[in-house]
Order: sequence, then structure tokens, then C-alpha cells
Amino acid sequence: MRSGTVHRVTGETDVKVRLDLDGSGRCQASTGVPFLDHMLHQISSHGLLDLEIQAVGDTFIDDHHTNEDVGIAVGQALAQALGDRRGIHRFGHFVAPLDEALVQVALDCSGRPHLSYGLKIPAQKIGTYDTELVKEFFVAVVNNSGLTLHIRQLDGVNSHHIVEACFKAFSRALRMATEIDPRRSGAIPSSKGVLEQAGAN
Repeated sequence: MRSGTVHRVTGETDVKVRLDLDGSGRCQASTGVPFLDHMLHQISSHGLLDLEIQAVGDTFIDDHHTNEDVGIAVGQALAQALGDRRGIHRFGHFVAPLDEALVQVALDCSGRPHLSYGLKIPAQKIGTYDTELVKEFFVAVVNNSGLTLHIRQLDGVNSHHIVEACFKAFSRALRMATEIDPRRSGAIPSSKGVLEQAGAN
């Protein structure tokens, strides 16, 4: 089973994540941050990942700690599920439209964390969610999963559309990259014969 389970407790949050790469898109997400729950459902549904996420955090202050710590735990669970990344395609890319919004994502399960983030979100909030937290979520995922991730906004004026297109593109690119390549026969997808495992527990 290519799955990962993380229970992360700090003075600010208590986060439980279970992730299955070979799922069917089932998601149970309860973080106390409704818009984040909505985006986690996009990752699960379009990436065909099974996700179970429960988080209790200090949202009476704001959503920052919960948003970041969910990203950390998702990244750690993803790193567990990938293991040594044997047999996967490794690279993934997708361009997702959502009405007027168009977002491109390219990623590499390289083991080397890097984020190049190019969203320009007009609104400061979507509902009660601070849109600057979108970048913080992906920073946390990248640093704890060992992904190289490039996000480019090609078009868009509606903030909700831009962010949702981003999460959909990310989920489809991740699905492409993490699916098993039948021609690899379990080999490490690197000319070096090894990939780093940043974020693995």
C-alpha cells in the first residue's frame, strides 16, 4: 500500500492525516477552515487520492497555523507514501481551466524541495480565508514532501476561480507524477539511481 499516516501535535494545532496514493478520490476533511476543506477535496477528487484529514487549531486567532500545519502533515504523508519513489513517472504537469482562470502546474517528485509560485490573486480573502495562505500551504507541502513545484497563472480575474484552478492543476499533475510507470519495472526514476527523500519520517 502506497499510503502515509501522520499525527502532528503542536501548541497550536492537532492534525491527523491519512493519504493513499492508489485511492479513488474519497475525502473526509475537517480542518475548521472551510475553504481549505474545499481545496483538499479538489486534491483528492482530481488526483484520485484518498484523504482523511482532521485538524483542530487556534482558528480563533486566524487560519494561518492550521493551514500551514495541515500542509506540513499532508507533505509528510505524501513523502511516506512515495517512499524511495521507485517505479513512478516522477514528473507531472497539467493546465487547468476554470471559467476565465487558467493555471499551469509542473512538478517533479525529485526529493528536492522547491516552490516557484506565480499566482496573482486579486482579493485578500475568499470568504473568511486569507488568500496569502495559498502560498503558505504549498510551501509547507513542498518542504515536507520533497517536491519541486512550479505554479503559473496564465489567466484569471476571479480569486476563487484562480485558486481552485491551481489546486485542480496540482492534483492532476501529482496524479500523473506518482502513478506507476509500467515500463520502469520498479526502478528508481533517476539516472543517478537514487532520489532524495526529503520529508520522509
